[in-house]
Amino acid sequence: MSSTERPGVSETTVPDGVHGDTDWVDRVAYPFESRCVALPQGAVHYVDEGSGAVREEDTDGPTLVFFHGNPTWSFCYRHLIRGLRDEYRCVAMDYLGFGLSEHPEGFSYRPSAHADVFETFVEELGLTDVVLVVQDWGGPIGLSYAADHPENVAGLVVVNTWAWPVDEEWWYRTFSWGAGGPLGRVLCERFNAFVEVVMPAAYGDRSKLTPAIHEQYRRALPAGKREGTWVFPRAIVEETPWLEGLWDRIEGLEDHPALLLWGLEDPAFGAQLPVWETFFRDAETRTFPDAGHYLQEEVGEDLVEPIRVFVAGPCSRGVDSGGT
Repeated sequence: MSSTERPGVSETTVPDGVHGDTDWVDRVAYPFESRCVALPQGAVHYVDEGSGAVREEDTDGPTLVFFHGNPTWSFCYRHLIRGLRDEYRCVAMDYLGFGLSEHPEGFSYRPSAHADVFETFVEELGLTDVVLVVQDWGGPIGLSYAADHPENVAGLVVVNTWAWPVDEEWWYRTFSWGAGGPLGRVLCERFNAFVEVVMPAAYGDRSKLTPAIHEQYRRALPAGKREGTWVFPRAIVEETPWLEGLWDRIEGLEDHPALLLWGLEDPAFGAQLPVWETFFRDAETRTFPDAGHYLQEEVGEDLVEPIRVFVAGPCSRGVDSGGT
């Protein structure tokens, strides 16, 4: 069944005007069909690959849903999608203002707004029994959905992220003030500083960010469409009330199946792993001592097997019993 046959999905390709020229997308590295759904907030680009993909009902187990961070897009999950789509349905959307999605005027680009978009996205696509794979800002955005719909979440794969207030920690305050302040806005919007400076600095091994890969992130954020990259760092402190509420709301997720995948050389969240290990009562942890913040890029294919085992084990048992 094509996506145009399902309610809410308006296009099977990125429509003209959403992102302009997309000839730069490396279709060898990212060999997925582009899809687009028109939501009230804007047109969202996504990929929907693998077993059970683009069907009204998924009877083959959980659906993996991938959440990217800043300044990435669904391209960062290409290794995982290619490695898991033979067994599972894999869905990865680009947030508004990122990747191939629309950059709508008037959208706040705050994490709470992205969380609202994702909730609508799930409803439009009719996704059920989802395993959320979250990283960076994908953690707060994805876990916001999980907190409100725990019955629809079969498991959580948590990758170098957080979901609690950090406004009292000097490192986060300094970064939020610098990258999300007036100067940071100029640097991000005019010079694409998050892609050019922050992203390479967050790698454990910068050689993994090859020129070809770097170009896929650079071209996804052309001049005039980079607002989201400075709103996110500003939100680290500015969205403290929302993060406080989120941390309270996810209290009921402690017993959900969880897999923690962690790059220990991450300058942003490398030291936050113990918080998650304490929070989840029965989580499995896999650490990568030489990897940094963007574990999907630095480790890539090596994450496929741990996720496959996790989804086939604890997650599938949760689905069989009607959810956790």
